Amino acid sequence: MDFTIDFTKEQIESIENVLEEELIDLGVQSVILMDLAGNVIVNLDSGEANHDVFSLAALAAGNYGAVSAMANIIGEQEFSLLFHKGEEESIHFSKVVEDLLLLTIFNKNVSLGFLRLKVAEAIKRIQMMI
Repeated sequence: MDFTIDFTKEQIESIENVLEEELIDLGVQSVILMDLAGNVIVNLDSGEANHDVFSLAALAAGNYGAVSAMANIIGEQEFSLLFHKGEEESIHFSKVVEDLLLLTIFNKNVSLGFLRLKVAEAIKRIQMMI
């Protein structure tokens, strides 16, 4: 990937505020903004999360890469959204821009439809900042 973003401290703080307002306040357990290499840019949680964020980000980047390759095989340019449902916790991936992913971990107290709406709103706000 040729695309890299150098964030200023102010941009990071603004992104954190958006993610806090749009997702953490909604009841999401954890939000990670990361690049496609698995580097964590922003990591926020509700205080209830107990995840190995860096391993999770690395695995998420690999997962996203594998699914993108599958998309190409079936003739799609990409799948911009991924979702994995668990019994207690689920993971929602969404592409922010060319080289950034937003990984959201949530439990069954948050509806997928409402989460997708709030993630889309957060992404629009983040895209305007970068």
